[in-house]
Amino acid sequence: MTKYIRHAAAFCVLLLVALLVNALRVQVFQAGPYDGSTANRRATIARYGQPRGDILVGGEPVTGSRDTGEQLRYERTYNDGPLYAPITGFASQEYGTTLLEHAEDGVLAGTDPLLAPFPLWSDLTRGLPPGGKVVTTIDPAAQRAAYVGLAGRKGAVAAIEPATGRILALVSAPSYDPAELSGNRPATKAAWERLNRDPDKPMLNRAVRQTYPPGSTFKVVTAAAALDAGVVTDMDAQTDSPDPYTLPGTRTWLTNEGDGCQDASLREAFKWSCNTVFAKLGVDVGARDMVGTAQAFGFNDTGVRIPFSAATSTFDTSVDRAQLALSSIGQYNTRATPLQMAMVAAAVANGGRLRPPYLVERTTSRDGGTVSTAGSRPARQVMQPATAERMRELMTDVVEDGTGTNAAIPGATVGGKTGTAQHGLGNSGIPYAWFVSWAQGEQDPEPKVAVAVVVEDASANRGEISGGGDAAPIARDVMRAVLSG
Repeated sequence: MTKYIRHAAAFCVLLLVALLVNALRVQVFQAGPYDGSTANRRATIARYGQPRGDILVGGEPVTGSRDTGEQLRYERTYNDGPLYAPITGFASQEYGTTLLEHAEDGVLAGTDPLLAPFPLWSDLTRGLPPGGKVVTTIDPAAQRAAYVGLAGRKGAVAAIEPATGRILALVSAPSYDPAELSGNRPATKAAWERLNRDPDKPMLNRAVRQTYPPGSTFKVVTAAAALDAGVVTDMDAQTDSPDPYTLPGTRTWLTNEGDGCQDASLREAFKWSCNTVFAKLGVDVGARDMVGTAQAFGFNDTGVRIPFSAATSTFDTSVDRAQLALSSIGQYNTRATPLQMAMVAAAVANGGRLRPPYLVERTTSRDGGTVSTAGSRPARQVMQPATAERMRELMTDVVEDGTGTNAAIPGATVGGKTGTAQHGLGNSGIPYAWFVSWAQGEQDPEPKVAVAVVVEDASANRGEISGGGDAAPIARDVMRAVLSG
């Protein structure tokens, strides 16, 4: 009898070992495939089983979470959704995450290991710590001024603090309410299809993910290149520029919108935006130095992240002399995001030093403990300090008595550059209206803000566009909001 009991006991031990081996196989060697299986909803249920952390602007949350009582329990909510959509993006149970909701998903969802005081215990229990908070650099007054200024027109605004690279405003219009995409109801799918069909592309972040021909605002880069290279040594000397200017190697004439550009000095040509002068200057500087200066400002950089990715602004590196002439006035293949052109203005304002832009000041746990900090990143010198000083002088002249007078702010020093960008087949489209600028308050030791504005559907009156009639007032209001803060 004892023999049979031993056999039964040995068989039971064998079964137990087999069960343990199988459990080990499933939990260790096949955990990855099972976790990643579309049939496994445990991770998704856990993800939406607790409130998501918040994104903060000016110390106040612009996001929230709503308890639906359903299996995917918590749904994302947004305060002033259209105003902050170019910053937050959306967090959707159906369509995933974008922009800050995506870049900082680990902190917001509670999956970032830095949020877990005891990571091993969290792994064993499969529990998630509460979602943390993302503190942004956005100035709420500047953000609202930019949004109101666009007033429903297609376009974008980017504003930066020159000394640090902190992004103070990012606005894209038309916008949308991210809350429409939060849940998984039929209305969510209908909103997704409607937004994607909209020809105005409200979900496109024009401030960082749309590039435009920068037109005459690119003359800031060309002027800096000419001064740095020594092609221009006296800003008030004649430049020996014909009007019209024949593009090198062609029979094509380049003309100006106004008079007085023939042999104009750099100061006058910049003030009145003479295409002929700057096209010739670009050719005189040469492709190597023009490319070098453009790339120092951030053109052709494929790795710009703020922390979500930005579209690459481009300056063609393989051009003949005619193409270089057009590239130097912001046409041909030259393209830039509003963020990039705000970086150009910021570098001028900051003595020729460019701080990489950033949008997240710090991340914290739910109770406020710091998880990570961003802070200002190392600056790079994109032009000589003396060149930056002369560029500030040129940009100030534009606002005081040139094409950018609509950007003037009483009691403040403002520098700017207007731009008109041709586009469409045969340049048949209504030109884009651009304005880039910086401002320094009367009591400020250095410029506090640099702004870039582009308006896609500006007035059809070209004189108004090139004179800053559409974009300059928006930039003025954004700068005034920052200076008043």
